[in-house]
Amino acid sequence: MAGSDTGASEQGGHLRQDPGDHRVVHPQRVGVSRRGMVSTQHYHATNAGAELLTAGGNAVDAAVAAAFALCVVEPAACGIGGQTMLLLHLAADGRKFCLDGASRAPNRTPPGELGRGARLRGHRATTVPSTPAVLAHALKHYGTRSLAEVLAPAIRLAEHGYRISPLQHHLARRELKYLKKHSAGAILLKDGKAPYPIGARFRQPALARTLARMAEAGVEDFYQGDIARAIHADMVANDGLLRDDDLARIPWPTERRPLATHFAHKRVFTCPPPGAGRTLVEALNLLAQFPEAARDPDNPRGALLLAHVIRRANLDRADRPEDPALFAQELELGEDITHLDYAKRVARRIKARLLRGEARAAAADAMRGETTHLSVMDAAGNVVALTQSIERVFGSFTVCPTLGFIYNNYMSAFEYEDMAHPYYLRPNAVPWASVAPTIVFRGNRPWLAIGSPGSERIVSAILQVLLRLERGAAPLDAVEAPRLHCSVDGKVALEAARMRDDIPLLLARHGFDIDPRDPYSFYLGCVQLVLRENDDFIGVADPRRDGSARGPAD
Repeated sequence: MAGSDTGASEQGGHLRQDPGDHRVVHPQRVGVSRRGMVSTQHYHATNAGAELLTAGGNAVDAAVAAAFALCVVEPAACGIGGQTMLLLHLAADGRKFCLDGASRAPNRTPPGELGRGARLRGHRATTVPSTPAVLAHALKHYGTRSLAEVLAPAIRLAEHGYRISPLQHHLARRELKYLKKHSAGAILLKDGKAPYPIGARFRQPALARTLARMAEAGVEDFYQGDIARAIHADMVANDGLLRDDDLARIPWPTERRPLATHFAHKRVFTCPPPGAGRTLVEALNLLAQFPEAARDPDNPRGALLLAHVIRRANLDRADRPEDPALFAQELELGEDITHLDYAKRVARRIKARLLRGEARAAAADAMRGETTHLSVMDAAGNVVALTQSIERVFGSFTVCPTLGFIYNNYMSAFEYEDMAHPYYLRPNAVPWASVAPTIVFRGNRPWLAIGSPGSERIVSAILQVLLRLERGAAPLDAVEAPRLHCSVDGKVALEAARMRDDIPLLLARHGFDIDPRDPYSFYLGCVQLVLRENDDFIGVADPRRDGSARGPAD
């Protein structure tokens, strides 16, 4: 069982040292260093990555250490029971590539037949976890440190605990019904009954033992050893679909060529399918067809254009699914949503729509996934943008008590109706993914690493930060600025209280449904970026969650 104490408190990620000490330590949202930089969604994970950079590790070492630490301190968002994808640039040979860590459906999956409840929560909602394999693969082939070294910070955090933030308390309270109903509640709730109070120290001894086992025996133990046997037994006891033969086929990542486009005199590289980089590339290509003055997201007309672009890019991704692992799709240039010819044609329609003041209707379900992202650069010029997830908040809400990590619920991310769809649920199929880890080059030099959680809001969050950076905003200003997102059915979620009041009015006049959100909305993503300006590395952690940015001391 996890343990707690309430000797300290955190307010919005602000740590108060002890009951008698009223000095408040705020997570460092902006970091500057000449020796590299780490930005993650939780300050303890940032510290883990910075620790590796300080000790002489490279960007991959730091990213893997931070990713494992996030598996401890963000149980609602990610864990070793989830999946990981990352985009890398290796300075020594100029290589840029994506490690596709898509999970896959178990062998015993009934094609298209899993009910909605079963694919959202419970042991049957789980696909084969890829995170341990992906992180170990990246470290072995591109890092410089041992698995035990990069796991050490995560093991410490699981053993000694960390303080529960207001955000984590809120998420546990919001999902209390399902946490109590399923096995994750025994670990994530105090005495299995109530959310841990804000400021309580949360310890995870079972998870610490699992991580220590991997540090000693390697990640192969997760798939073919004692950990795998424990997962198999837990799944059998709880009517899950995952078995030892699924795990034994270790889901090592596939190296893929990133998607690329030009925007604002820079070269943008992002994640190919099954990730959502195509959506980002199309959105950037569409915006490039409009003058810079029309692309201001803080102007009513710019916000209107942005809503149309986000909606169209997401519609095209849904209408033209692509899975490179399933079959090769040879599209004419005019039908490839990442091609400029397609963007020019669609941009003409958007321009006409803006002139007419019309909004086209479309139907689709909004996705409400949960994810985490980190960005790292080192002094040698290596770059990592890494996004990992257990799919929705708290994944499947299930956990093996002796192992201590939450199983994902990626069974909810498949297509269930169209058998011809590349992501139709079938044995060993890979699910849809909305991740878009991205690296931007200025000339031949990596300038920016960026990404976000938020399911279908990932691309819109990244897009708005890029637009503001293009317009000369300081990095923190670009990240914390108010955001909007337009769903494919025309609903615009936006941080209305922080925007001009004529923005939602104009959007409504053009037929969009308005969905006001909190001023710093959890729903609208959480961008972590690192950029390089001259000899300085600048990191920014989005204030919407518990993150920080930090590099080695100069």
